[in-house]
Amino acid sequence: MTKKWNLMLVLVLALTMALTACGGGNNKEANAPAATNNSTNTGENTNTPTEPVGEEASGLIKATDPSLSPALANNRKDTMIIGMTDPKGVFSPLFMETAYDYYVNYVLFNTLVAYKADGTYENSLAEKIDVSEDGLKYTYHLKPGVTFSDGTPLTAKDYLFTMKLYHDASYDGESDVLAAHIVGGKEYHEGTASDISGIKVIDDNTVEVTVSEYSALTPVDLGYVYIMSEAYYGKGYKQGDLQSVKALNTKPMGSGPYKLVSYKAGQEIVFEANENYFNGAPKIKNLIYKTTTDSTNLAMLESGETDMNEINVTEDNVEALKALGFLDINLLPNNGYGYIGFNHKLPKFQDQKVRQALTYGLNRKDIVEGIYGPYADVINIPESKVSWAFTDENINPYDFDIEKAKSLLDEAGWVVGSDGIREKDGEKFKINFSATADNPVVEALLPVMTTNYKELGIEVIAETLDFNAIMDKKTKGDFDMYFAAWGLTPDPDNTVYITGGAQNDQGYSNAKVDELMAKAKKEMDTEKRKEYYKEMYQEMNTDVPNIFLYQRNNMNAINARAQGFDISPYKDFPFSLYQVELQQ
Repeated sequence: MTKKWNLMLVLVLALTMALTACGGGNNKEANAPAATNNSTNTGENTNTPTEPVGEEASGLIKATDPSLSPALANNRKDTMIIGMTDPKGVFSPLFMETAYDYYVNYVLFNTLVAYKADGTYENSLAEKIDVSEDGLKYTYHLKPGVTFSDGTPLTAKDYLFTMKLYHDASYDGESDVLAAHIVGGKEYHEGTASDISGIKVIDDNTVEVTVSEYSALTPVDLGYVYIMSEAYYGKGYKQGDLQSVKALNTKPMGSGPYKLVSYKAGQEIVFEANENYFNGAPKIKNLIYKTTTDSTNLAMLESGETDMNEINVTEDNVEALKALGFLDINLLPNNGYGYIGFNHKLPKFQDQKVRQALTYGLNRKDIVEGIYGPYADVINIPESKVSWAFTDENINPYDFDIEKAKSLLDEAGWVVGSDGIREKDGEKFKINFSATADNPVVEALLPVMTTNYKELGIEVIAETLDFNAIMDKKTKGDFDMYFAAWGLTPDPDNTVYITGGAQNDQGYSNAKVDELMAKAKKEMDTEKRKEYYKEMYQEMNTDVPNIFLYQRNNMNAINARAQGFDISPYKDFPFSLYQVELQQ
């Protein structure tokens, strides 16, 4: 017997969902303080979290005088320009890694299900979803008449093709499709089968997917998959070799609201509206993502060179934006966190006492208050306060304590040498610290870190590079410590701290964390999942896989001539771009 449920009932069954394309736990790494996930809200959505970060309530500050909008912006009758950090240029759902590449892919591709501003899901390309009584079989009925931007039909065969790419043995992106437990997926991955037996194309608009085991993440593991055109991406594909697919990373083609026209690295990405978009042609014909920096963001908004940008949230910047009069200012708690990462493959960082010492010995409170004032809080677990899984129960706050840090380093065998630098087994305690240039967080962090750690007997050697260079170093493992931020998904499940996880570039491993994450994923009762996550976060709080810095408010400034956004901590701005209008 098969029950015919719409997505909302599937959500009730699953209780909680994760924005994890193919089971990957695809959190987004970002260049803090730029947006780490879903950042702002236009005020139209009422399902936003109620707990603000900092002293000031979150929400929308409406423009006081939209008529002050500069002529440079007003003269763009059919074009919107959004400023952001330069993407890496990986415009493929398979391989995207940074938040800024995600922002590109979000407007180019579509999924069977999409997520709403409150973090729950609704049907997108899927018109209806049938789920079997045992939760092991999912039948997706695609909306008829949907096409890719080149005019070719989007069919169930394209879904199967996309899942083959994720299962391919040569796939080296950040998703973990095998975690979805699709029947026959392992055999396709290992090359012992030429098809995935658990995915059956019934007709052009119907595909049936069978899994061998069910978890709270299964509905989204299967439904939140960006569908790629077999006719376009499959021309040179052979099982076991994704090079022909990767070759199209800068020439993407999907079914989303916009089509990519041109890409100039370090400058801009130009899109044009997809007139055949199944939700209706975008109201703004031309869209441009323009590369900006923290030092240029505000000035470009003021001059009208851009219409929208994420601005570092400080009291001074809030007042400066208000004073311009023509900007809608959105303040919302960020579903993400800033952190300092350790390379756990290096022996000195494999010692828990060393990691604890480096946390105690860094004045995080002064750093965070110095950057964000009342708009951020120091955190001690890798979870956002907007999440249902957040806990502060029995969590060590690691208040700044130089003497405690020194004692832990002594216990770990790091002895102060004659030059004032600690050493152990002939190795001087030096930290090669990598961080992004032209970044106010880094500018505040480095002096404090250098001073604090010098007092501990540790030498900090800092390098500042552009964000994408830092991400490359992280991926290659070419670092000691680095600063970045994670954007989180609505569900806490991820692979960032799992042994051998798809997003675990730091080499962190903790068997108890692995066990609790696995139990939480399989548990269907939300309250029981909370208990697993609470225990896991308590373990991580003691083990200190990273130095957790802050959760902050995000601040997006949007020229008031652009109306129609639907943004929240769970819903990135690109998802509502197709419905935004430029008021003349």
